Amino acid sequence: MNLKLLFLSLICAATLQAQSFKGLGSSNYAGIHGAIYNPAQIAASPYTFDFNLVSVYATAGSDYFGIDLGSITDQSEGFDFEDASKQFPKDDNNFFLNTDVVGPSFMFNLSPKSSIGIITRARGMFNLNNISGELYEDISDNFDEDEDFEANSENFSGTVHAWAEIGLTYGYVVSKSDNHALKVGATVKYLQGAGSLFLASDSIDAVHDASETSLTSTGDLSYGTTVDFDNDDISFDNLTSGFGLDIGFVYESKKDSLSTDKGWKIGVSINDIGNINYKDTETTVYNLNQTVDTAIFDDEDLEQVLEDNYDGQTSVGATKVGLPTSAHIFADYNIHKRLYIGLESSISLVNRDKTNANRIYSYATLNPRLEMKWLAVYSPITVQQYTGLSWGAGVKLGPLTIGSGSILTNLLSDSSKATDVYVGLKVPFFKRS
Repeated sequence: MNLKLLFLSLICAATLQAQSFKGLGSSNYAGIHGAIYNPAQIAASPYTFDFNLVSVYATAGSDYFGIDLGSITDQSEGFDFEDASKQFPKDDNNFFLNTDVVGPSFMFNLSPKSSIGIITRARGMFNLNNISGELYEDISDNFDEDEDFEANSENFSGTVHAWAEIGLTYGYVVSKSDNHALKVGATVKYLQGAGSLFLASDSIDAVHDASETSLTSTGDLSYGTTVDFDNDDISFDNLTSGFGLDIGFVYESKKDSLSTDKGWKIGVSINDIGNINYKDTETTVYNLNQTVDTAIFDDEDLEQVLEDNYDGQTSVGATKVGLPTSAHIFADYNIHKRLYIGLESSISLVNRDKTNANRIYSYATLNPRLEMKWLAVYSPITVQQYTGLSWGAGVKLGPLTIGSGSILTNLLSDSSKATDVYVGLKVPFFKRS
């Protein structure tokens, strides 16, 4: 597994193409996409039927890299990552990648109080937690011949996981008056795991001697993969089943009646409860108490380096890979006519020291927007764990929604630590006024 290539591949994917766009989840017209953020959102929806054709979301970030994405247009010979990036190494750097493709999905109202939906998704996540930035940098760059260094990583872990899911969503208005409504909802998800790669260590110490071109390390490292999983060529041919759950509620208060606007609402949900249990997972615990020549990192990936140069004990057994369980809270207020202000927060419920599990980076988003049935303009401002402040923009034009929670920061800053793009195409059918 080449960590730098893995990170760069999704950075490129995110900047060239397109869970949901930050600020879209609490929209009054989110429809089936609102169910992904909070399943109660589909109850008493303004749609009679909402059909998602395809939506794609990609995001990448790290507190190690700062990238000048705005320089892409200035480089006639192509984007040079080394020239356009700054490094911020420390003992506990973190990386994340996330792709989410929502396939054919739909929702419709069963009655004025109840709605049902089907959601299909293909998802992939990568987390690298508490890694020494100095060690990562030198392994990625095949070590600096002129620079010694010492590095330490405590509670280091990494997980790559790819899976598909089909979810059945039900939303219901449990209490309703002329000016108030309480809605609840749940999504039961059937999971199909494509596989996972994971690594972990309680502690790794490393010393690089440039004059001797040697790396001396102490500690141990667990490295495991599920059956036939290749992170460079992920296949959905050999799948493992599992189950997941999203639950949520939404409270709405309207100034005059239970219309789509003219009031405020709050919502709370817990998403991605569950795991996938992979049988016959091969895990090797390597003894890193060794001195090796740094030349071994020149042409081989991490798995081959470990296998060829360190003693390891291998075991085969079942491994549970946890979903990125998180809590979502939002509040939304109608300022005037079609002007809204929303506040969303997503909090990871997975500790970053937990192994064999993915996690989101917790964030809070302030989202002012102009919103109508067929037109909306968003401008979310987000503060995200590890990557700091980002400012984005998005637009909905009829069935097409496109946006980024970081595009303005990416264009204006010379050291962006996160990037994301979202694009979605749907066919909505609104209730008659």
